[in-house]
Amino acid sequence: MERVEDWPDGEWKVRRVSGAGADKMYRCPGCDHEIRPGLPHVVSWPNWTGGEDERRHWHTACWSKRVERGPGRSRY
Repeated sequence: MERVEDWPDGEWKVRRVSGAGADKMYRCPGCDHEIRPGLPHVVSWPNWTGGEDERRHWHTACWSKRVERGPGRSRY
């Protein structure tokens, strides 16, 4: 189930993925480490038409701290 979250960097559609629903490996854009199968995490994308093409898988902690990242680092 996805929901819209309003953050200082815009509106995002966010889906929480349970460990049971995580069956592939992804790379978190927040820390550049792997999200291994079976690990609960977050999938997010900008809340605009075509934003789903920017969908990314994040560690839950990395997602919640992304707005604190320094300049020059992508936020998605």
